[in-house]
Amino acid sequence: MLLRSHLLSFLALLALAGPAIAAPDEDMLGKAQGYPVGTPRNWFFDEGVRVGSFSHLDSILPHYTLQRAASPAPLPKAATEPKFEYRYEQQSYSLDDFLARQRITGLLVIKDGQILAERYQYDRTASDRFVSHSMAKSTVSLAIGIALAEKKIASLDDTIAKYEPGLSGTPYGDTTIRNTLRMSSGVPFSEAYDGKDDLTRFVMERIEHGSVAALGQFHTREVEQGTRFHYASSETVNLVMVLRAVTGVPLSEYLTSRLWQPIGAEADATWIKSTDGTVAGYGSFNATLRDYGRLGVLLANDGMAGGRQLIAKDYLLDATEQSRQPEAFQPRKATPYFGYGYQFWLFPGEKRRFALLGVYGQAIFVDPELKLVMVLTSVAKNANIVKETLGRERDAFWRGLVAKYGAW
Repeated sequence: MLLRSHLLSFLALLALAGPAIAAPDEDMLGKAQGYPVGTPRNWFFDEGVRVGSFSHLDSILPHYTLQRAASPAPLPKAATEPKFEYRYEQQSYSLDDFLARQRITGLLVIKDGQILAERYQYDRTASDRFVSHSMAKSTVSLAIGIALAEKKIASLDDTIAKYEPGLSGTPYGDTTIRNTLRMSSGVPFSEAYDGKDDLTRFVMERIEHGSVAALGQFHTREVEQGTRFHYASSETVNLVMVLRAVTGVPLSEYLTSRLWQPIGAEADATWIKSTDGTVAGYGSFNATLRDYGRLGVLLANDGMAGGRQLIAKDYLLDATEQSRQPEAFQPRKATPYFGYGYQFWLFPGEKRRFALLGVYGQAIFVDPELKLVMVLTSVAKNANIVKETLGRERDAFWRGLVAKYGAW
């Protein structure tokens, strides 16, 4: 009888646990091998090492460290996870459906400074540092805002070359900081993530000869600066060069005491460094999901954290408010969907909502009015997720979150 009782209890626990649900394409992504970490040569392109590499990039490449806060800012978790639903392709789905359908490594939903949902897949955990990819560009923009407030930068209408004389006489050097923030230098630059584009040429030149030489190899301007949005990671590196010139320290060091520790980060972050000592800038920042969440909370609170205004509110509005952008940079003008501010993506609609985005599906979505933040890390099949369903379904899930607490 005792044995039978134990057996029934065990079966009941199994029933409560439910069936083990496989994450999408987990075998293809290296589950049997323990999700291996790649090498400096294959970490970005090789699907078989994507999960491990995107959560352990700082074990592959040299990096700077941004030290965590002495006392982490509270980020309490709700006692129960709310029911989240969204509509996609004329069907209703749940959060569990979203995770079962897309290659998401981590997902965090925060409302009013409280975690409502925190999920991980592919054996990832809360202690893993996930790569930002181009979400890092928005962090560079925040550094520009801080340096402007500290009067290290006199004006956003100064040229890049005023602070980095090595770029004098070049199209990038003659572009203003403001137009560089909006990625509107007018300099042609191909970024296709195929190993054959201008981005690849730029990265290799930067490794071999430094950032100034890499930026200086682009000699033409095909349209007047400030008139057209054209996405190019090289533009963010121009901002990195300005920041190095005006601060005299690596960007990681500059932001540790001004951003990372003041937001109450619970873990160290890392930023991959280039051979000339600058941070990658256009990507390769690494942090835990919760600390990305704290960054999102800072943005949702218009730059306030711990009772301090870390980022000037007016700068953030210039960076993220579509009405403050010239027409060419507004939603459905800059791109068929998003607008573009100061290294931030702007959602269409009357409300102010914006995003930090990175290739392969990394994202932080922010709604300041609702104090709503969504963080998502992913290992999508394609660098450009427009080629797959993740981008559209991620947007549908976000709209479902907004609809739960407000209106689009």
